[in-house]
Amino acid sequence: MTQDRHTFALPSPQEMGRIDHAASRTVPVSVLMEHAGRAVARAVRRFTKPVRVLVLCGPGNNGGDGWVAARHLANAGWPVSAAVMAEPKPGSDAAAVMARFHGPRVPFTAQEAAHADLVIDAVFGAGLSRDVSDDVGAVLAAAKRVVAIDMPTGVDGATGHVRGPARAAELTVTFFRAKPGHLLLPGRELCGRLEVHDIGIPVATLDDVAVQTFWNRPGLWRLPVPGMESHKYSRGVVSLCAGAAMPGAARLSATAARHTGAGLVRVAAGEAAPGFRLGAPGLIIDDGALETLLEDQRRHVWICGPGLLPEEVEKVMPALVAAKRCVLADAGAFSWAAGAPERLRGVAVVTPHAGEFARVFGKPGDDLLAAARAAAAHIEAVVVLKGASTLIAAPDGRVAINTHATPALGTAGSGDTLTGIIGALLAARMAPWEAACAGVWLHGEAGLRAGDWLIAEDLDVHLGAARDEATRLQGESNEAESRKR
Repeated sequence: MTQDRHTFALPSPQEMGRIDHAASRTVPVSVLMEHAGRAVARAVRRFTKPVRVLVLCGPGNNGGDGWVAARHLANAGWPVSAAVMAEPKPGSDAAAVMARFHGPRVPFTAQEAAHADLVIDAVFGAGLSRDVSDDVGAVLAAAKRVVAIDMPTGVDGATGHVRGPARAAELTVTFFRAKPGHLLLPGRELCGRLEVHDIGIPVATLDDVAVQTFWNRPGLWRLPVPGMESHKYSRGVVSLCAGAAMPGAARLSATAARHTGAGLVRVAAGEAAPGFRLGAPGLIIDDGALETLLEDQRRHVWICGPGLLPEEVEKVMPALVAAKRCVLADAGAFSWAAGAPERLRGVAVVTPHAGEFARVFGKPGDDLLAAARAAAAHIEAVVVLKGASTLIAAPDGRVAINTHATPALGTAGSGDTLTGIIGALLAARMAPWEAACAGVWLHGEAGLRAGDWLIAEDLDVHLGAARDEATRLQGESNEAESRKR
C-alpha cells in the first residue's frame, strides 16, 4: 500500500481489529486506550462549555475509552458521572481504566441519561456484531445531547446500516482512520460531525492489512497535467454515441468532456447529425457508419448510453466492445442490459444510480460495498454506484466512497455530465478506477460551486475551477507526505 493509500484508507471494523493487534506489538493497548480517551475529552471540551456529563460505558475497549474520557473531564473540573451497561472482563485493560475513575457511578437507566446535559456514548463501537437491544436504545434515546466514541451505538461500522435502535450523535470521535460506516447512509447522518484523531497507532500497520476501501479525495488519484507540447490529440479524444430521440443527454456529456479538458469531442449521430450540428460549436458531428468511425485509432474512448434507447444501444455497444475500445456505459445501456449484466462485459466503466443498478444487478441490500464489489467483479469493469455516498468499485476489490457532493446534483442531466467528466479523464489516459474516482469528486466540487438550485447545464462552467481545486489539494497531499518522510 502506497503512502497515498495509507492516508485515505477506510478500514472495516474487522480490519481495524487486525490493525490494533499489529499496533499492540509496539504500543500497548492500555496506552492506546489512554490516548483515545484523552482525545475524546479534549474534543468534548472544544465541543461545549462545562456541563453535567454522563458517560455510558459498555464492557469492551470502547467502554474503556469512555472511562478514560470520564476521568480526564473530571480532572478538568467537569461534573461527570458514569454508568456501566455491563462490567468489563476482570483483568482487562477496560477494567483497569474503570478502576482509575473515582467519580460517581449511577445506574444505566433512561432517567439518568435524561438528567445529564450531555451523554457520551461509549457503549458499543464500530465493530457492532449484533442488534442493539431496546433497553439500551431507550437509555440513549433519553439523552438531550450525545457525543459518540468511535461510532454511535447501533450503527454497523462496516456498512453504515442500523442494527436495532440508534440515537444520533452531534459529534462522533474516532481514531486512526474513519470507517466505512461513518461515510455510508444512514450511519453518516447519525454520526453528526466526525473527528478522526491520531492516538499513536503506527501508520506502518496498514502494510500488514490489505485495506481495500478508501475515502475519495484528491491525492488518492492525481489529475494529468498538460505539458508544453500538449495538443488536442495528446489531451485525448472523447467520442459519444448519440440518438435521435433524446439528443440533449449526449450534448450534456459532450460539453462536460470539453470543460474537463478533453482535447477533442466527437459525436457519432448518424441520421440525427443535421440536428446536432445546430448550436454545437467546438464539436465534430459525425454522420458516417460506426464501423468507419472505429477505423480511427485515436478515438479510443467512447461514451455509450446517454440519450440512447435500448435498441440504439444494441446497434453500437457490441461493435464498440468488439473493437476493444475503452467504453463508458450509462443510462440507456442499463435498460439494454436489464437482468443481463454479462452484456456489459468488455466495457471499462459503468455509472448506474441505485434504480439502474437494481435493474441490471439486482437489489443491493444493506451492504452496498459488497454489492458494488460483486458487480464490478462480475462484469470486470469499474462500477460507479451513484448516490448520497457514491461508491466507485474496481474489479480487483478496491472501493472509494465519495462524500464530496451536494443533494442539488439530484437533477435531470447531472449524470450525463458525470459521464462526460469521466470520459475526458479516460481520454487523458487515467486508469479507469482513478478516472472514475476523480470524475466523481470533480462533479461534486462543481455542484458545490454551482449552488443549491443548480441545473445540469450550470455545472460545466465550474469544472475548470474544480480541477484547479483538486490540483491544489493534491499539492497539499504531496507536502504532507513529504513531511512524514
